This record gives sequence, structure tokens and C-alpha cells, in this order.
Amino acid sequence: MEDPPAVVHTAIESGVARITLDSQHNRNALSRQLLDELHAAVDGAEAAAVRAIVVRHEGPAFCAGADLKERSDTPADAGPFVRVLQRLMDTPRPTIAAVDGAVRAGGIGLMAACDLVVVDTATTFALTEIRIGVAPAIISVPILRRVPPTKIAAAMLTGEAFDAAAARSMGLVTHVTDDVAGTVAALCDGIRAGSPRAVAETKTLLHTVPALDRDAAFAAMAMLSDELFSSPDAAEGMLAFREKRRPDWSGDST
Repeated sequence: MEDPPAVVHTAIESGVARITLDSQHNRNALSRQLLDELHAAVDGAEAAAVRAIVVRHEGPAFCAGADLKERSDTPADAGPFVRVLQRLMDTPRPTIAAVDGAVRAGGIGLMAACDLVVVDTATTFALTEIRIGVAPAIISVPILRRVPPTKIAAAMLTGEAFDAAAARSMGLVTHVTDDVAGTVAALCDGIRAGSPRAVAETKTLLHTVPALDRDAAFAAMAMLSDELFSSPDAAEGMLAFREKRRPDWSGDST
């Protein structure tokens, strides 16, 4: 029996992995196949030591959430989806969601697990879980790390759609634009301009510092700052600044 056509594609160019969701028949729903292929795509990106990972899509929807037909036919197993969200959040490489279409339910969680979220001005969102008798349980983890509960309570409790401006206002997305591809390209250029380690450490502190006690945060960040300022990358970066040239980061092939 032939394998079904792939629903996730990866292209790696100039140090950026572009992972494309392409399961248009079900609006890129989170089927087992899509999640398995998404895991494999992240594996490939990390093996290639890319500088950034972009999650994008084909078709009019970024992701419609759970594959409800599949869910109704098989026992519930949230594990693969949880692991995908963890991997996007935990990889040291910045992750960018590039959204040109509608996002619903679990798709919002997938988007929110990325460090940067770039959406088209016409994008709409809805947390529709309560309307099928469930709660936005798993996706609340990445969402509530970005958004204060009071700002998203109405959307979660009613399932009503909201627009890109509202998503930006609450902190769910980072960029609203009429040119998603151009904005993502500019962000990737900015990431590549920094040293790989400095970018990775910055991603880590963005996640960890807010949860630390103030004095513990100062102590940990002082140690990190001293270490980084003493590193070969810092020496090269400051020399390049003085010489008005682009730094040559050690081990960086981009």
C-alpha cells in the first residue's frame, strides 16, 4: 500500500528552514500524519543547524485545529501535539509563524508556540473548543505565556472570532502586515545578523527571566553577561563594529 502524500514540506535556504503545512483538504488540521511530519521537519531543521525556523502554510487556512474526524474515530492522545508545541518553544533557534489565512482552535496554539508571529491584516482567529464540548486546554499553555488571561477570557469563553488588530493588542501576535513574506524575510535577516549563541541565549532569557525572583534574575543575568562579553563572539562583534563590517561568527555558515 502506498504511503499517503506528504502534508508537510521543508525547504532550507540561507540558514532558514521553511516548514510548510500543506494538508489543504482539511484546512491543515492537526492530524497524526501532520504532527508526525512536523516532528520530522523540526528534526531536519535542527540537524541542519539552521538559524531560524519558519512555520508557514498553503491554502486559505493556517491551521483549523484538531482533526475532528480522526479524533472521533480514535482514542484521545494529546502527546504528539504537546511535543510539537514543546519543540517549537524549546529549540534554541527562533521560530516564526507566517500566517496568511484563518487560524482556529489548536492552530492558535501552534502559532502561539512560535517566538514571533507574523499575520496578514485580514487574518481571523477563533478559540472554538467550547462549541464542541471541550476546552482550549493544551493550547492554553503557550497562549497564556503570551497573553494576560483577562485579555483572552472572552475569546476562550465564547468562541467568537476576533481579528488581527485584536490579536496584536492582546499580545497573541507580534506583527500585523500586508506583506507576510517580506516581514518574515526581514526578521530572518535580523536573526542571521546576530551571533548564533547570542540569539539562542536571548531566546532562553525571554522565557526564563520573567519567572525568576528579581535578585535571582540579576545574579543569573550578570553571570551570563560577563560570560558573553568575554566570549570570542563578543570580541569579533565589537571589532566588526569598530571596523564597520559584518561580523564573521565562528561556525556560522550563513
